[in-house]
Amino acid sequence: MTDVLVAGGGPIGLAVAWRCARRGLAVTVVDDGSAGAWQAAAGMLAPVAEAGYGEEPLLRLGLASLRLFPRFVADLRDATGIEVPLRTAGTLQVGFDADDMRALDDLHRFHRELELPAERLTPGQARRREPALTPRLRGALHVPADHSVDARALRAALRTAALDAGVRIETGRVTALAVEGGRAAGLRLSGGTSLRGGTVVLALGAGSGTLPGLPPLPVRPVKGLVLRLRGAADLLGGTVRALVRGNSVYLVPLPGGEIVVGATVEEKGFDPAVAAGAVYQLLRDAIEVVPAVTELELTETVVRFRPGTPDNAPLLGPGHLPGLVLATGHYRNGILLTPVTADAIAALLADGALPAVAAGFGPDRFPAPRPEGTTR
Repeated sequence: MTDVLVAGGGPIGLAVAWRCARRGLAVTVVDDGSAGAWQAAAGMLAPVAEAGYGEEPLLRLGLASLRLFPRFVADLRDATGIEVPLRTAGTLQVGFDADDMRALDDLHRFHRELELPAERLTPGQARRREPALTPRLRGALHVPADHSVDARALRAALRTAALDAGVRIETGRVTALAVEGGRAAGLRLSGGTSLRGGTVVLALGAGSGTLPGLPPLPVRPVKGLVLRLRGAADLLGGTVRALVRGNSVYLVPLPGGEIVVGATVEEKGFDPAVAAGAVYQLLRDAIEVVPAVTELELTETVVRFRPGTPDNAPLLGPGHLPGLVLATGHYRNGILLTPVTADAIAALLADGALPAVAAGFGPDRFPAPRPEGTTR
């Protein structure tokens, strides 16, 4: 039996496993080999640009994780020899009409209220930072502290780091949580295999909410479509987020001349269809922001499912069952929150206490689920 049994082989699950192994724990990860939400993630590390009214605790968690990122990728490099570069040019948020600019002004007021670093730019100032922007933009905000990282490269480096640290990776699909005596005792896999663990860490992303044997969790799939384009070497220095007559779109440059364009947000369950209209809307708005996008090669359309929660914040820490720990529900911030989640869960499992930075994100902030068949 392993000390820690992690359900989920995405960046969150692998980072938790790696940090736990470094603390001397025996760790097994169950990975079904499929691509989760990380496969579509643009890799924005953007707690300020993503800041929303009423989400101040999530903002503080994101800022804490962003501060950890330079050391986190340096640790990965030291452990594996793999460089996962951070792009630190900041984020430009641009608008095109009067309504867009009112929305940006409201966001900037919110930034000032919370003393977050952001600067209002004229159209000319924005285009001096990013010459590929259209001259039709009306204004912009510059968020210098928001960064980005290649999510796929990060996940690959984490897998290598986990294996090098002695983590066992079991290939299989988790079909149920094994419960014995009212305690989480392991996982059941497709094909009939069962694994036991002293503690089970749930890091299954959007699939976390409906796992048999698990008390219902408020985690739902939120469908998102992103596009990947090639041939954009030096087109953008940093992330560009835009409101185009009320529609949100972002363009994130990656190493090797790629750009990720995203992202739709659809409450359609696990519907994998790529809608032609959604592709058209993303391309239309991206070209409106950066006209040279029209010359790029469209190489991928990727649909994945973000693990959403009612307040858009993750579930971290002990679950409703003894022996169960949650590391799921990260919604749009899975890549950003990888370091803080990994360190917090490793500290909980090795030292017995969840760090203060992760306090308040447990499932007890939501009403306890009622057993099936009960009524009010």
